[in-house]
Amino acid sequence: MSKTVKDLTAGTVGGIAQVLVGQPFDIVKVRMQTAPKGTYSGMVHCAGGILKNEGPLAFYKGTLTPLLGIGVCVSIQFGALEYAKRVFAGQNSRLGLGGEGGKTLTGPQLFSSGVFAGLANSVVSGPVEHIRIRLQTQSNTKPLYAGPWDAIRKIYTGHGIAGLYKGQVATLVREASGYGIYFLVYEKLVQREMATKGIRRDQISPVNPILYGAAAGYALWAIIYPIDMIKSRMQTDGFSPATGQKYKSTLDCVRTVWRTEGIGAFTRGLGPTLIRSPFANGATFLGFEMAMRVLDRL
Repeated sequence: MSKTVKDLTAGTVGGIAQVLVGQPFDIVKVRMQTAPKGTYSGMVHCAGGILKNEGPLAFYKGTLTPLLGIGVCVSIQFGALEYAKRVFAGQNSRLGLGGEGGKTLTGPQLFSSGVFAGLANSVVSGPVEHIRIRLQTQSNTKPLYAGPWDAIRKIYTGHGIAGLYKGQVATLVREASGYGIYFLVYEKLVQREMATKGIRRDQISPVNPILYGAAAGYALWAIIYPIDMIKSRMQTDGFSPATGQKYKSTLDCVRTVWRTEGIGAFTRGLGPTLIRSPFANGATFLGFEMAMRVLDRL
């Protein structure tokens, strides 16, 4: 099995683990981000309202799209990351840097690899998250879309490819900056343990990818949360003035939210995100690392 196929397969495992663990927290985050100011007094109020009015299965509303899509997204992330790491390792090796095989990358190299992974991922994550957010926020009594495929069909029919990629500017900024930090933090923690203990990557305790993934997740959200909120607003906005469009552009969205709701709007819904992050990101890296260990034995 080629290295690329292994990377993509292990990334898919990590993505599925991420969705199954993180989806209930994500729907609370999205509802809080996109609701008018004052709708919810806090995370518990929002979650309680979903449970009371829509039932427990509502926490997995729109899960089919992320289960398929995020699996692909995380697969692309890790595939692109590992490819970039191999390119940098080759450069290091030719220059006599980075230890054995040039594999000990510098901080800028790891950050650049993460940026590349984020940009590659954004091609899929943009429309996947757009469809997921539309399904998560639509009315439970009079839903506009019957499911993910119906949403894709209706949006594409009415607005073309541009409709599916609504909010893509914010998505690109979020993915590039966020995943640069995300993978930098995780890989540096892995490097540190390997160097301190003198062990190989596959000898690291399975507990540590969870802890390092949690740390990487917190670093990610510390950088991208305000951008993510703008992305959510753009992806739930109308497609035209006739369908309730509020924002002319990403920059107009930032200005309008700042002017009408204040700085607090940019961190609304942060609570469920911070609770979700260590579990979802820990599961992602654990799934990836364990899958790679199995695949490397094949």
